Amino acid sequence: MNSIVLAQDPTLADFGRDPWWLVLGKIVFAFAFGLLATLLGVWFERRVVGYMQVRPGPNQVGPLGLLQTLADGLKMAFKEDILPKAADKVVYFFAPTISVICAVTALSVVPFGPMVSIFGHHTPLQVTDVPVAVLLLLACSSMGVYGIVLGGWASGSTYPLLGGLRSSAQMISYEVAMGLSIVAVFMTAGTMSTSGIVAAQGDATRLTIFGTEIPAPGWYAILLLPSFVIFFIATVGETNRAPFDLPEAESELVAGFMTEYSSLKFALFMLSEYVAMVTMSAVTTTLFLGGWRAPWPITLWEGANSGWWPMLWFFGKVIALVFVFVWLRGTLPRLRYDQFMRFGWKVLLPINLVWILVLSGLRSIEDWDTRGKVIAVSIPAGILLLATLFWPSRKPQPQPTTQEQVDSRPYGSFPLPPMDLQVPPSPRITRVVAEREPANIVAGSDSREV
Repeated sequence: MNSIVLAQDPTLADFGRDPWWLVLGKIVFAFAFGLLATLLGVWFERRVVGYMQVRPGPNQVGPLGLLQTLADGLKMAFKEDILPKAADKVVYFFAPTISVICAVTALSVVPFGPMVSIFGHHTPLQVTDVPVAVLLLLACSSMGVYGIVLGGWASGSTYPLLGGLRSSAQMISYEVAMGLSIVAVFMTAGTMSTSGIVAAQGDATRLTIFGTEIPAPGWYAILLLPSFVIFFIATVGETNRAPFDLPEAESELVAGFMTEYSSLKFALFMLSEYVAMVTMSAVTTTLFLGGWRAPWPITLWEGANSGWWPMLWFFGKVIALVFVFVWLRGTLPRLRYDQFMRFGWKVLLPINLVWILVLSGLRSIEDWDTRGKVIAVSIPAGILLLATLFWPSRKPQPQPTTQEQVDSRPYGSFPLPPMDLQVPPSPRITRVVAEREPANIVAGSDSREV
């Protein structure tokens, strides 16, 4: 079984030998995957959030509402395209395309599957691969923010500029944490090639615990659990998704960097967000979830990691990660900007540095199995990290009763109705009645005398 799996793993020597029409087909496939996954991702998010909020979501246009995203795109295309007078026309026009191009370009080095046969040509299901492919992924992730920054600057308005500056600070803060997380992957896999990293995650060994041998998982999400947690949090921050969507906080910045955009340019900014979400899900799958390799117990089937089946496992992992993105948006509230920056610099960065030092120390020990010792430390460290991040920082204070809240209000504050819900009479009405009461008494006595 191991010989069959290893025979399917592509290497750097397998790239650069395809005919031109096969390379063109791979490029079209990667672009179509990014576009279709984005269109379906918008529909998927609206349906999942609708389910979480106990409402149907889009269900009118097409079967199950699948054509709703296409209808929204056509609607945006026919809207009026407004160009602000103070805008830099060239930069204003090209800024939305930068984010989309960078997100789609990252898919060129993502492996979708193993070696397959296409019209008699034995080729990997990947556009291309280079010895520093992961650095290309980081470069695309970093360049994508330029579209947001330039879009906010070129609009010639204050609020879009503030949104663009927020995005640049956000990118700097979380790009460092993301890069340090990938350093742990480099150290463990021994390569920066994406196909090599996927192949390294297929090397399963036997781990001895208390005299019992158990199969050691090969996925870096388990082997490097702290790096996986930090990388995914940084990914959410990089893609400007909730609860880290500070560059477009509509409660503070009037929709942020895209305030002055309309029609297709606004649609491109929305498209770039979802393309980046799908792309980073694919990158996370490649680096930490075994790439196109089948999860257990599907691996018990000998043909699970050969042929075209691995593409199905890859798509399933990407959909699962996109669901987590949507789940976070429908669950967590938006953070304050100071909380967001403090979390990136004072929490994620120090923890990542300490974890890399621990990992380096473990790998320097010669008389202990590397994979076993890393797993023995990684899982408790990852659990401790999750507990530290999500444990409440303060004890819940007892809530005062309604009467205590009323009594604690200072004199002259906004009046509250009494606890027995009997509203006292108006002072004005009481005064008017008191002034008129003697006249009514006199009039009444005269009428009785008559």
